[in-house]
Amino acid sequence: MRLLVVEDEVRMAHALRRGLSADGYSVDIAHTGPAGLTAAREGEYDAVLLDVMLPGMSGYDVVRTLRAEENWVPVLILSAKDGPHDQADGLDCGADAYLVKPLSYVVVLAHLRALMRRPRDARPVVLSWGDVCLDPAVHEVTLGGEPVSLSPREYVLLEYFLRNPDRVLTKVELLDQVWDGRHDPNAVEVYVGYLRRKLGAELVRTVRGAGYRLGGSAIA
Repeated sequence: MRLLVVEDEVRMAHALRRGLSADGYSVDIAHTGPAGLTAAREGEYDAVLLDVMLPGMSGYDVVRTLRAEENWVPVLILSAKDGPHDQADGLDCGADAYLVKPLSYVVVLAHLRALMRRPRDARPVVLSWGDVCLDPAVHEVTLGGEPVSLSPREYVLLEYFLRNPDRVLTKVELLDQVWDGRHDPNAVEVYVGYLRRKLGAELVRTVRGAGYRLGGSAIA
């Protein structure tokens, strides 16, 4: 598997390369936005790990340019910018995931594995359930054709439900996949409530004693 790390902090870039190389990845490094964009265009990478605050061109603009050119290489943003609007901006411009520094290397690896399980040779498939549609290519959610604004966490939670439409998802699984296992279990119930308020009470069904699944009202 071949990765591109675009990071202007030399020590961070080389630390990532050492760790990823030890785990069997082939890693190239670029230290500026323009160099990263050129490498991503010309190289056959399985994923790109991308900083935001880069010399010459921001990471956001790198992703935005790649997506405009219909380059769907998976992009994982690694940034010290930790505000919810920063994360939303990163996802809205076309990144597939956003992690905040300081990084957990184990979590970086888990996200890479998840991203590389997705097909990358074509535009990502639009996910839908009833009138709810999620377009991963442009990071847009609509209800009945009208755009709906979701927080980064709400978006990731909705995407996970839509990618697992026929399964009951436990709180433990959702915490592991959406919150990286580092959150209060009550957060799942709270964010499911947010999705219901924004996208309809029937979107997510509570399966008592088991978890949640798409569709319908609460059942025993």
